[in-house]
Amino acid sequence: MIPERLKDRVVDVFLVGTMALLILFFYVPILTLVVFSFTNSRVLTFPIEGFSLEWYGELFRKPDFLTAVANSAIVAVISTIFATVLGSAGAVAWIRYRFRFQNIFRAVSFLPLLFPQLLLGVVMLLWFSVLGNWLGFSTGLATVIIGHIVYITPFALVIVAVQVHGFDETLEDAARDAGATGWEVFREITFPLLWPGILSAATFAFLLSWGNFYVSYSLAGTARTLPIFVYSGIAVGSSPIYPALATLNFIPALILVFLVDFLRRRALKRQKLATA
Repeated sequence: MIPERLKDRVVDVFLVGTMALLILFFYVPILTLVVFSFTNSRVLTFPIEGFSLEWYGELFRKPDFLTAVANSAIVAVISTIFATVLGSAGAVAWIRYRFRFQNIFRAVSFLPLLFPQLLLGVVMLLWFSVLGNWLGFSTGLATVIIGHIVYITPFALVIVAVQVHGFDETLEDAARDAGATGWEVFREITFPLLWPGILSAATFAFLLSWGNFYVSYSLAGTARTLPIFVYSGIAVGSSPIYPALATLNFIPALILVFLVDFLRRRALKRQKLATA
């Protein structure tokens, strides 16, 4: 018989080792990209020959880089707003109300999650091609935005639905009994308590839209977003410009995640104080 303490030790070592391997698997490539972005050589070799900021300057000198950044920002912001609003409304309807065809509504809400991004992009491209022939328009940033909304809204819905599921409806009833109007209940009770979930959904939606390639590539037409810009350059050949771009792209995303986590924690503290 194996002693119980030895079993626990083996399990602990296995779990810690697995987590260490996962961390290495996720973060070593990121650190490698950051290091490559500072090389002074045109060839990506490790260890790097010397450190330089040359490729960051080269990146900003590319005429279509800032245009791609602006397009990605426009698509991500608009898609995030619509996806968060639609996802939040869908989550409230899904959790708090009972209506006919509710199961059909749930199935339709989850369908984009079941489609691979590439397949979803191709299907929507075919659909927009047919509509474009009828209505006389071509694919561009507008179709990319619609595609992103279709793709990321179910993610926002699921995230907000978790927050709605833990919502205490008696707080709203107490506010109504105290004479609050429907708008006052929403403004002072419902929205503040759902805000952490809504903020998390908006952050996740923005990051999904910002880095999306397959849907964007299928629906962008001649327009370029940042992932398409990267793909177009890598298809020609590797260059230290793209590790530099990945580093610049990673830093704002990291700042956004930490900022949102700070705001979420502060909102949760306010929520606990309000319900105490």
